[in-house]
Amino acid sequence: MLVPVLLFIVGLLCLIKGGDWFVDGAVGMARRFHLPELLIGATVVSIGTTLPEVMVSTTSALKGIGSIAYGNAIGSVICNTSLIAAITIAVRPGPVDKKALKTPVLFFFTAAVIYAVVAYTTGNFTRPVGLIMMAMFIVYMVVTVRQMKGAPAPAPEDGEEQEEEMTLVKSLILLVLGAAVIAVGADLLVDNGTLIARALGVPETVIALTFVALGTSLPELVTAITSLIKGHGALSLGNVIGANLFNLVLVSGVAVTLAPFPIPEAATIAGHNASLVMDLPVMFAVMLLLTVPALLKGKLSRVQGIVLLCIYAAFCVIQFTL
Repeated sequence: MLVPVLLFIVGLLCLIKGGDWFVDGAVGMARRFHLPELLIGATVVSIGTTLPEVMVSTTSALKGIGSIAYGNAIGSVICNTSLIAAITIAVRPGPVDKKALKTPVLFFFTAAVIYAVVAYTTGNFTRPVGLIMMAMFIVYMVVTVRQMKGAPAPAPEDGEEQEEEMTLVKSLILLVLGAAVIAVGADLLVDNGTLIARALGVPETVIALTFVALGTSLPELVTAITSLIKGHGALSLGNVIGANLFNLVLVSGVAVTLAPFPIPEAATIAGHNASLVMDLPVMFAVMLLLTVPALLKGKLSRVQGIVLLCIYAAFCVIQFTL
């Protein structure tokens, strides 16, 4: 047990340092191209922090452990929204860029509806479903890149061009290095954390929806905390929403395309699959609670963060009592 605990700590340290580099690189990119931090967070940062979910879900699906692949994707969306975004909002609520928020939110709920329709009608995630999800990911990236190109970019002042070029190179290095260190750290945390959880007798389905989901969402959590410390809350919010979208269209898309799997049914509520009764509805509920007020009012409130944190706590408690 000592070795898993030590590796778990090493993974945590990797996540902390990797998150620091990744945020610095993302902010540098945003400033270099004069783009909204929320937009950078919803694309570049989200891809980097979603890498652990992609690796875990794909590996699990290929090994025939569909419950881990499915629970990781859904659980990560719930964790990202009601824990990570909630912490950001509770600590530092404020205005959001409604225009930059609309695209990732629209794509997320479109993907979520497709996901839910498949879950409630067939109960099987087939290869065509995976291909549809991956196609949505490509379309989203194309649309977002076009938005980036359309963003105003004022000409640099005299003497600034060379410094900006160096900043771009440094930003790219920090992004790549940060993403790599985050991925290694998350892998160490998930593998060794799962060993510790199993040694304590925690069921596999609970591990998937809570522990693995939390473990693979730690990059988003580290990015959120680092962004708050550095005063870039919008970057964190964009990262969470973008990561949620990628959990459905990229994480699930890749896993299902490589190894289709049915929805796991390890627990029931009133005789029905717990995932259909609780997990998917909670996913929709927390995302609606996060995004609707932001789109309508253009700002987030501390009350939202507190309510989301309470929902996450209740969700975890129920998972461990099923």
